[in-house]
Amino acid sequence: MRLRRSLQGVLVLLCAATVALGSGCARFDSAASEPFTTEPAMEPPSSSPPPPPPPLPGQPFPKACPAPGVMQGCLESTSGLIMGPDSKSALVAERQTGAIKEVATNAEPKVKLTLPVDPSGDGGLLDIVLSPTYPQDRLMYAYISTPEDNRVVRIADGDVPKPILTGIPKGAVNNAGALKFTSPTTLMVLTGDAGDPAQATNPGSLAGKLLRVEAPTTVNPAPETTALSGIGGAGGMCIDPGDGSLYVTDRTGTGDRLQRITKDSKVSTVWSWPNRPGVAGCAAQDGTVLVNLVDTKQTVAVRMAPDTGAVTGEPEVLRQDTRGHVWALQMSPDGNVWGATVNKTSGDLQQFDDVVFPLFPQGGFPRSSDEKT
Repeated sequence: MRLRRSLQGVLVLLCAATVALGSGCARFDSAASEPFTTEPAMEPPSSSPPPPPPPLPGQPFPKACPAPGVMQGCLESTSGLIMGPDSKSALVAERQTGAIKEVATNAEPKVKLTLPVDPSGDGGLLDIVLSPTYPQDRLMYAYISTPEDNRVVRIADGDVPKPILTGIPKGAVNNAGALKFTSPTTLMVLTGDAGDPAQATNPGSLAGKLLRVEAPTTVNPAPETTALSGIGGAGGMCIDPGDGSLYVTDRTGTGDRLQRITKDSKVSTVWSWPNRPGVAGCAAQDGTVLVNLVDTKQTVAVRMAPDTGAVTGEPEVLRQDTRGHVWALQMSPDGNVWGATVNKTSGDLQQFDDVVFPLFPQGGFPRSSDEKT
């Protein structure tokens, strides 16, 4: 590792057979009649230390999936994760199936809806995010792959997916992407380079970019703008509520990176990993950024000094091997940190199930080197 000094519904939708995949039918299960009602936090909770989260039930599943200590098991490899307001439920996306499932600590999973996706290569259903005004508008956004491209679609209850941003290049690799609202009207879209690094620096391509979409809509949308170029394989995004900085992870041919974009649009590289451990989802609070490293089955903490923003030392390993390969990383309202795994697509199906689980079941966001899994 090497430090860079500069910080930078029951409902069934009837669809005509002629509908194209990008605006095809989202299949809604009966779970749609029990909507996921949460007002999503665009940022992690406040910086004051939360009380320890309550313990999870030892046996959360009434039927199959005996997986003590997790929210949900028996999943296909995951991608996006949205935590519920009770910190005991979530929406989790399955990359290859296109399913978005409602999961909880005390119930069987329910399929909320299934999106038509092309899972070839590393494409599929790549991320999900709720509208900042979800309780009022019931809108969800998804980053998906079609046979022609990668794109962002908007899903309303009982409606077909509507394209918001299309034409993101699709390739054999590096199709992963991420979505994050940084304000009630600003959607950030992280795109991969589709296996062609030249596209990441090509201003005429949507590949390998961090794109800013203002007031995402299907009617007369404003053109997207580029906040950051040169992205390789997209990882994840997270916001530190303390100063509003947006952190971005990506994988390049020469190393994996954690980059920072301040509220005044200054970009810096916080840390780089020449050994390329497979950076993915992240979570940030109080100058500490947790980053999942998929290939090495780790979650590490990159800590920064509050006065200077300088990294204070080597990334600290907080999780090693527990639950296997973890992609998504999200905070719940009670202050805990949750992960969702990608074991079935990472070659560890025999050893690990794919689950949604708390990284630190005895406490919330780790603020010191003592708080490890």
